[in-house]
Amino acid sequence: MSGVREALEAGDVDALAEQLHPDVVFRSPAVYRPYHGRDTVVALLGVVAQVFENFRYAHEWRDGDTEILFFETNVAQYELQGVDILEYDSEGRVTSFIVMIRPLSGLQALAAAIQAKLEAV
Repeated sequence: MSGVREALEAGDVDALAEQLHPDVVFRSPAVYRPYHGRDTVVALLGVVAQVFENFRYAHEWRDGDTEILFFETNVAQYELQGVDILEYDSEGRVTSFIVMIRPLSGLQALAAAIQAKLEAV
């Protein structure tokens, strides 16, 4: 089990920050542009953690420097499934964090919930 997985499942943003490269790039269909940098990505994932309900990783695959984590969660009444695709550097830090989510209705609910949280800050 990866340190990133453990940190995300525990909601431990400090432990997550230690796993990320300072110049990590985060991409998700719930946000319109890539996010750059450890502090920015940790802050965004902190917001996501507030929106997700019953978050859990169900499966994990690793091939070289790439790890794929399959998750299930809820946002309001929507059941979502998705994958986190993580790319690691030679020091074991995440340099690229890509998220894919389905179904579209759940993704739309997630995007709206994230936007509402970000506007409240």
